[in-house]
Amino acid sequence: MISTQSSTREMNKNFLLIVAMASHFFNPFMGAAVNVALKKIGSDFSMSAVGLSWVTMSYLLASAVFLVPFGRLGDTWGRTKMFLFGNIFFAVATLLCAFATNAAMLIAMRFLQGIAAAMMTGTTMALVISAFPAHQRGKVIGLNVSSVYVGSSLAPMIGGLITDTLSWRALFVINAVTSALIVLMILWKLRHEWSEPVREKFDFIGTIIYMLAVSMLMYGFSNLPETSAILLTLGGLTGLYIFAKVELKIASPVLNIRLFTGNRIFALANLSALINYAATFAMSFMLSLYLQYVKGMEAREAGLILVAQPVMMALVASFSGRLSDKMNPRVLAAVGMAISAMGLLTLSFIDADTTNMYIISGLIILGIGFGMFSSPNTNVVMSSVDKKAFGTASATVSTMRNTGMMFSMAIASLVIHSFLGDAKISIENLPQFILSTKLVFAIFTVLCFAGVFASLAKNKK
Repeated sequence: MISTQSSTREMNKNFLLIVAMASHFFNPFMGAAVNVALKKIGSDFSMSAVGLSWVTMSYLLASAVFLVPFGRLGDTWGRTKMFLFGNIFFAVATLLCAFATNAAMLIAMRFLQGIAAAMMTGTTMALVISAFPAHQRGKVIGLNVSSVYVGSSLAPMIGGLITDTLSWRALFVINAVTSALIVLMILWKLRHEWSEPVREKFDFIGTIIYMLAVSMLMYGFSNLPETSAILLTLGGLTGLYIFAKVELKIASPVLNIRLFTGNRIFALANLSALINYAATFAMSFMLSLYLQYVKGMEAREAGLILVAQPVMMALVASFSGRLSDKMNPRVLAAVGMAISAMGLLTLSFIDADTTNMYIISGLIILGIGFGMFSSPNTNVVMSSVDKKAFGTASATVSTMRNTGMMFSMAIASLVIHSFLGDAKISIENLPQFILSTKLVFAIFTVLCFAGVFASLAKNKK
């Protein structure tokens, strides 16, 4: 009887890993595929470039704001329940995106998608890790991170094909169907919790302060250097300071600030994740513009070149995850960050005459570095906290990633604005655009180099 129960639990555990990997595949696939479809969405709804940016930004903003609260709620309410309802909510919001009648509705539904994604992302990794023993942690993290990169790799090609042959609305319909299938799989096999929920009171006051502060900071930073944006950014930073003070006084905080103040490895590993995404996310945005405006490529041609990076990420992330079970994951993460810095430094020398092979080489180096960093870094974060805080830790590192993405886009926008102002990219200002691209990659290189030292941090004894 015991053997049968053990066998059933083992099967359910592996089934959970498959479902989690499916979720990790389709979420980034949706985001990357939407980027390919932005031109047609803009044409249908007569949207400006700023409006189109918010089709992406609204999703990122919602994810970053809600990740920590939902991660904590998953710890106290149940991670399987949170994962289930997140998938249900995501399926509904995605279907509503497909039937959006105007730009405002699409942006609003993308915001709801981001909330649903936070429900899943804030608990998925914690759910999987709680089901597997500690010596397999790196392996399951690596498999899940690889799923993210495989989704990112296939999205430009498949998304472009679906958009061209059917429509951009078909992307949302297909993703809604896959989310519904994941819901059915959860209801079929994964109805129990792998760890007991923490029976503690939920921190509503801290949650409200946190959500307001992060919203102000991220919205303000993404709209710099406007005066109102500066005030919002300062207000957001002040709000986060108040939030930290409040959380230190609460018995059951939504975010345990002591994880940062008393756990140096946790704090600096999260900082590394923030730096890594801040230094790399906008790279594909900049290169996409460069390839299409400077090199005169079609979007599909540019996508085929850009796919070199996520393909290498997917190949290396699984390997580095397994390796982090045998070697010091902090060292692996630092090596990955250093390799990423080399890739960014390579790309910072591009000009109008740079060959495609040179760009692909830089992307391959960057992809190897990113894949080498991500799985070990997540392993460091999750291994530095107690099991009952897995949900909060998972949500925290995911928040760092999303915040890094927003900061990365903001840095790129600031540099482009300083060189081009509000002008559109044209033949007349291509030299200025190339200089802005060089400067963005140079800034990202410095950020990555600084991240190496954060990754190598040890706890002070």
